[in-house]
Amino acid sequence: MRHCSVQVRGLLTRDELDRYNALMEVGSYLESQLRHDLAYTVQKEIDLLIQPAIERLKDKGRARDKATQEYLDAKRLEAEQVDEDQE
Repeated sequence: MRHCSVQVRGLLTRDELDRYNALMEVGSYLESQLRHDLAYTVQKEIDLLIQPAIERLKDKGRARDKATQEYLDAKRLEAEQVDEDQE
């Protein structure tokens, strides 16, 4: 079974995380029984389950990028103001 990243796991709700852990346990058991055909189905279910958390992670990244851009724009304006004051 493929685990999702720690960042994604951190953004799962309590219910999603409980379901994720249960599905991982079932999938691991199926793999140990060499039932890879069924483990594949469980992995697909896990992939669907974690999609909302992946979107939340992307949203956090976009918000961070926007904040960084606003900070850099403010610094650029500040530097331009200092240059104008020195002239």
